[in-house]
Amino acid sequence: MSALEAARAALAAEHAAVYGYGVVGGRIGAERRAEATAAYEAHRARRDGLRRTVRDLGGEPVAAAAGYELPFAVPDQAAAVRLAAVLEDRVAGVYSDLVRAAEGPLRRDAAAALREAAVRAVRWRGTDVTFPGLAERV
Repeated sequence: MSALEAARAALAAEHAAVYGYGVVGGRIGAERRAEATAAYEAHRARRDGLRRTVRDLGGEPVAAAAGYELPFAVPDQAAAVRLAAVLEDRVAGVYSDLVRAAEGPLRRDAAAALREAAVRAVRWRGTDVTFPGLAERV
């Protein structure tokens, strides 16, 4: 996978995460709303940065879809917390691909994004995984 392909995949994942956090925000309790808002803003910032990265690599950024299929129904706060953890796991996975494909500053940025997603996933889930970003690939 080229750096451009991996950056496009990361951008698509960030679009999905922004959408997903919109759902999380609508179901999360007041005690975790600030955490959800911070994650939403972090994904928006990463998404915007990846748009520039894709252009800098000579590609055309993928547009956000009008909607995304959620992995499960999100009727309540507990499901919203689970969704947030899943979103972070998925984003970590695509950033692990970008770490492998990129070099220099882009690789460092991808590693930082992977780390941030893994930390957020732990906070949402309450437990960690052995190899963040690789769990879905095993």
